[in-house]
Amino acid sequence: MPRHYLKKADRTPKTDARETHDTVARILDEIEAGGDAKALEYAARFDRYEGNVLLSPDEIAAACDQVSDRLKADIRFAHDNVRRFAELQKSTLTDVETELTPGFVTGQKAIPVAAAGCYVPGGRYSHIASAIMTVTTAKVAGCQHITACSPPRPGVGVPPAIIYAARICGADRIMAMGGVQGVAAMTFGLFGLPPANILVGPGNQFVAEAKRILFGRVGIDMIAGPTDSLILADGQADPHIVATDLVSQAEHGYNSPVWLVTDSRALAEDVMARVPDLIADLPEVNRENAAAAWRDYAEVILCADREDMAACSDDYAPEHLTVQAADPDWWLDRLTCYGSLFLGEETTVSYGDKAAGTNHVLPTSRAASYTGGLSVHKYMKIVTWQRATRDGSRAVAEATARISRLEGMEGHARAADVRLAKYFPDEEFDLSADG
Repeated sequence: MPRHYLKKADRTPKTDARETHDTVARILDEIEAGGDAKALEYAARFDRYEGNVLLSPDEIAAACDQVSDRLKADIRFAHDNVRRFAELQKSTLTDVETELTPGFVTGQKAIPVAAAGCYVPGGRYSHIASAIMTVTTAKVAGCQHITACSPPRPGVGVPPAIIYAARICGADRIMAMGGVQGVAAMTFGLFGLPPANILVGPGNQFVAEAKRILFGRVGIDMIAGPTDSLILADGQADPHIVATDLVSQAEHGYNSPVWLVTDSRALAEDVMARVPDLIADLPEVNRENAAAAWRDYAEVILCADREDMAACSDDYAPEHLTVQAADPDWWLDRLTCYGSLFLGEETTVSYGDKAAGTNHVLPTSRAASYTGGLSVHKYMKIVTWQRATRDGSRAVAEATARISRLEGMEGHARAADVRLAKYFPDEEFDLSADG
């Protein structure tokens, strides 16, 4: 049977995408030209904060003292999980070399970027976990300098728990500045910071647009839109848990899509009946976000069988993908497009978002069809090298000369010619293009 939408969204996150490019570009240009003073001007306007931009050791220590021992233990637990998983990821990158032909050796080397700028959201929610996810991976990668940047709250500053997380995870400096001005300060090396080689971390549409504009000048983790989540559930899934998981992700924001894909109409209808009460039971801000996301962006899709469910999921390429269905190994082998996968009722996206160890900075808006999420690898440059003996250079030089001439690139050809002439002066070579 064809896929049937029991609930169809009329909107996508792009429906409400603001025309922010010109505004962000202008701010970036002004801050680059005006330096520290212009960044502070925008910070006063948008952050409404007049404290130190770069927190001093005493300020960091005072903030850490405000964090409860239990929360510190939870942050350390999450940091340890993320660190150990990042170390596992790094172990998959090794320096290698091989002798392709006798006397001609090529190799690969992984080099961490020097300076990382980690943006940690602090507006609607205090994203403690984003500090853990971004700073820890940069530290494990081996970046020489890590800046953690988070928007301060008026009259308060950066939430103490974010400061504590950034410090224990390895940030060299902690910046109290938000939005485009924070991204610009890290990129342009303001306030005495080294210019960032890569910008990572989630943020609002202005932060995302700033990263988009700056990409190329600096590296970025990805261009991210609103978070999205999809659940694959069969008839044996627990409808209360499925509904709870959908609502838990809808609270991210008014335009955060959540999708349920199932082969069971009974389950779908049960879940849809439960969601409104679960949303109504949330605190006010969370409730408003989840209600709007469910009303305008959520979809419930009925499929013929599990193969059709998997194909549907791959079409959506969700940021977060949960499987609450029989035979999890089948799904693990079959599914191909997702940012992070959560197999079975016993785990949930919330675990990955906060403390499980896998990273929560993930591709959105179907970008999972071509990329994965933030990892140690994002901070690493995979570079190549080669060396050769004179004899080893011979065959490569001949091929290079002839291919270059066929392409019309005579200068390239002559770079090979001169080596053959020097290394093998008593020989003649046919280096013409027509052979």
